Amino acid sequence: MEHMQSILQVERVEKTYGGGQHGVAALKGVSLEVEAGGFVALMGPSGCGKSTLLHLIGGMERPTRGRITCAGVRLDTLNESERARFRRKSVGFVFQFFNLLPTLTVVENVALPLLLDGVSGDVARAQALALLERVGLSARETHFPAELSGGEMQRTAVARALAAQPPLVLADEPTGSLDSANGLQVMQLLATLNRELGVTILLATHAEEAARYATRTIRLRDGLIEDPYSHAAAL
Repeated sequence: MEHMQSILQVERVEKTYGGGQHGVAALKGVSLEVEAGGFVALMGPSGCGKSTLLHLIGGMERPTRGRITCAGVRLDTLNESERARFRRKSVGFVFQFFNLLPTLTVVENVALPLLLDGVSGDVARAQALALLERVGLSARETHFPAELSGGEMQRTAVARALAAQPPLVLADEPTGSLDSANGLQVMQLLATLNRELGVTILLATHAEEAARYATRTIRLRDGLIEDPYSHAAAL
C-alpha cells in the first residue's frame, strides 16, 4: 500500500503558561503525526490540552519546547507576522462559538478571509457563494448571523474555514454549542468535505458521537497522549 504523505508532525511539544514554580504545564511532551487527507479526532476531558495543541498547530501560539511542522512549515521557528501569514494560507479554523462577525451577512463572513488576503471583491464573493452552496446555505447568503440557527451558523463557519482552500482544518469542539441533531449535521458535513475535497481535519472533542466520524482517534489526558494508535470506526 502506498504510504500517505504526512501533513503534520508534532515532536516532543511542551507548553507551559506562566513562569517559575507557578507555571502551568498544559502539554508535557506530545508527539504525533497526521497524514494528508486524514480525519483525526483529539479526545479527552476538559483541561487535557486539546485546545492548546490546536492553537499551537494553527500558529496562534508558540510551544515552550519542541518542534511543529505543518504543511512543510516549521511553526516553532516563526515570528508573529510569519505565523499570521501561515494561518491565512494553510489553516482553516472552526470554533465552538462560531466567531462570526454579527454586522456582516453570511456571504460576507465567508468571503472575509479572501478579502483580507487581497482577493478581489467579485472573486471572493463568487467563491463564497460556491462554498455556501456546498454547505447547503445558498438561501441564507444575505442573512445576518443573528437570523440563523446554531447549526446554520456553524455551517457558515465551516464554509469560512474553507475559503482559502487550506490543506488543514482545525475544529475545536464544533458541536459543543449545538443540539444533537445540528451537531450530527455538522459532523456529517465535515466528513463529507474530508472525503470529497481531501482536506485534512483535526477535530478536538470530548464527545464520542463526534469522534466516530474520524478515521483515527488520539486520546489526551493531563497534557499527554494516552494511545496515539487507537482508532475509531469510520462511518
